[in-house]
Amino acid sequence: MIKDIKGLHHVTSMASDARQNNSFFTDTLGLRRVKKTVNFDEPSVYHLYYGDEKGTPGTVMTYFPFQHMMQGRPGVGEVGETQFAVPKGAVGFWKERLLSRGVKAIETDSAFGANRIRFNGPDGDGFALVEVDGDNRTPWISEGVADGVAIRGFAGARFHLHDTAATEELLGFMGYQRADTDKGVTRFVIPEGNGADTIDLVALPKTPFARQGAGSVHHIAFAVDNRAKQLEVRKALMDTGYQVTPVIDRDYFWAIYFRTPGGILFEVATNEPGFDHDEDTAHLGEALKLPGRYEAFREQIEANLEPLAA
Repeated sequence: MIKDIKGLHHVTSMASDARQNNSFFTDTLGLRRVKKTVNFDEPSVYHLYYGDEKGTPGTVMTYFPFQHMMQGRPGVGEVGETQFAVPKGAVGFWKERLLSRGVKAIETDSAFGANRIRFNGPDGDGFALVEVDGDNRTPWISEGVADGVAIRGFAGARFHLHDTAATEELLGFMGYQRADTDKGVTRFVIPEGNGADTIDLVALPKTPFARQGAGSVHHIAFAVDNRAKQLEVRKALMDTGYQVTPVIDRDYFWAIYFRTPGGILFEVATNEPGFDHDEDTAHLGEALKLPGRYEAFREQIEANLEPLAA
């Protein structure tokens, strides 16, 4: 069994409009844009990262905003809901704030004893803010969102699957422990994790497979401390029969990827070197940072990218 995974590192989704995406996460949700770079495989498209002050692993939502991308179709074989942690008693504030900004599909509910508010992002992305008591992570404070209600980072994520058995086995191998079942949802938890340490599984045997597009999660990443631990995780997964990519340098972390039995793309990412290794913490996310191989094309790339603010 793998013992080095700490919880989530980041969640990466797709969007149809960069400016709209940036506004939603920095204004409506009050997160900090901690990195403005490009898709390493398609430099005509941004890769935007949002999180706490430093982009701490377990807080970072990232996006590939492909201009005018077709909207995704929800279904099984995907991350159906990304869950953020907020302080106990914060749901009322967030309901009022989301309604005032025209956010769609707002619902309040409870799960595993916690109050939640569910809503859609600009492209139909499925989100929930979950009240978590005693989450001591320091939030990014933005205008209109005080410390007592601000997002702390991820709480976890919910997977929609035809059948959960194989994914349950995989999560157990990755160090998650089965915790509880509530209203047909089964929860797995990383003991002593990084706060972003729950995965919920929902079996939807009659639901069609999802079609990826704007609003879909592209992949979900799990955190390990460093490259040595990552190599141990890679070997353990490969010894179990998973087809795992070589280690890929993503500038701000090293990454490996593999496809799960349920169809979801998993990444295991290192906590090192972090988002501040090429940018001062006070100015994270301000300048366009490019992978070295694209630096010679900066002028052309910048000319083709939509400004994020009017």
